[in-house]
Amino acid sequence: MADSRPQGKPEYDGITHFRRSRISLYTSQRSSAFSARMKRDPRAPLVSARSDSAATMRRVWRAALIGLLIAGALIAFEKMPGAEHWLYVAAFLVCGTAAILGIAYTLLATVLIGRFFARSSAEPASYPPVTIVKPLHGEEWALLDNLSSFCQQDYPGPMQFLFGVHDSEDPALKTVDELRRLYPEADIAVVVEARLYGPNRKISNIVNMLPQARHNMLVFADSDVSVGPHYLRHVIGELQKPGVGLVTCVYRGQPDPGFWPRLSVKATNYQFLPSVVTGLALGLARPCFGQTIAMRRETFDKIGGFAQFVHHLAEDHAIGEAVRKIGEKVVIPPFAVSHACVENSAAKLLAHELRWSRTIRTIDPIGHLGSALIHPFAFAMLAVLLSGGAGWSWAVAGAALLARFTLKWQTDRALRQPHVDLWLQPVWDIVSFMIFVASYFSTRVVWRGFRFKVDGNGLLSPVQDE
Repeated sequence: MADSRPQGKPEYDGITHFRRSRISLYTSQRSSAFSARMKRDPRAPLVSARSDSAATMRRVWRAALIGLLIAGALIAFEKMPGAEHWLYVAAFLVCGTAAILGIAYTLLATVLIGRFFARSSAEPASYPPVTIVKPLHGEEWALLDNLSSFCQQDYPGPMQFLFGVHDSEDPALKTVDELRRLYPEADIAVVVEARLYGPNRKISNIVNMLPQARHNMLVFADSDVSVGPHYLRHVIGELQKPGVGLVTCVYRGQPDPGFWPRLSVKATNYQFLPSVVTGLALGLARPCFGQTIAMRRETFDKIGGFAQFVHHLAEDHAIGEAVRKIGEKVVIPPFAVSHACVENSAAKLLAHELRWSRTIRTIDPIGHLGSALIHPFAFAMLAVLLSGGAGWSWAVAGAALLARFTLKWQTDRALRQPHVDLWLQPVWDIVSFMIFVASYFSTRVVWRGFRFKVDGNGLLSPVQDE
């Protein structure tokens, strides 16, 4: 692969672990400075303490000013005759209207998700060699099963499996050793390299791995993804279509054992997935998902490689936009891969969903606001409370719940999975609405134990706890 770094001969430790001893800097001085700071303190801010304090004070003054204006408006409003009554009327009418619009959206998504998965998958005209690139980090409950699913592909062409970690003591390496034992004929290589180029550690990991990728077809897939046996042939079939520069895949949730992973599945299967399918059908969505990013080496080179994305939180979205900018299409085949839902506590689940929600808000604020329509049941329950339990509000709440159950049934049917945990659906609908509201109160996220601030372009800056 074309790379602007000197390609010094890698050291080889006898078990196909490549340890890069001399990798020259090919990103900006900013990346080099970041790497040095991260080695001293991974949470060190990119700005000085003085400028950070000044920014904090500005935020405090702005919040105080807004609070005073709101308080003044409320005091003036309360002095108006019947003001409290009309405030409640306006509030429950807004919530009721949002609930009705959300029901309409839910019914539309129910129809569209069935049509999406009813399409035929593409078959390849040939079976070129493929390198499957999978960055790893830490121990995952189903990691061996996930990796094994890629070794079980019904694909006649050569396949290279390229894994990468930052730490030679990473427990994921034991899983790779077990994978080698189970599939001795598989072409498996592992890159161990600690070098960081920015706050996005996954992209840094991939950048370290890519010099060992041997084939022209590159398929990037997260470690928590499992696939069916025909996955690779259908992805390559789509990539061989004229004008296609990148293939990505929608995904469904596959829970680890426990209550919280089962709740996490609700977010993936019955909110995220229908919203993506609806957005695609209406021409409102331009997605790209890290669960699968397949491209040719030529496309990779045209967009300038992945090093430019080391400061992005939503690097997959940025990669998709880069491919579109060079005039090539990003396509999504009519099947879903499985994504492991591993959040085994309430804190982890809320942190994950809040990070996702704030990411979408920063890169697509209008779309994020419009996603309020995926919460018809929550809006309907607010209308019930604000209207004092009016009969019409209960009818809307019942209709919203029925619409959500119908969408769940149709999604399960389209994905050919059992209908389970129906009672969890309204529970998650309320929780996810609270996360949606909370996403507007901060631009800070927690990712793999580190705290970052996300700017309006979706770029990450590490911050210290205040």
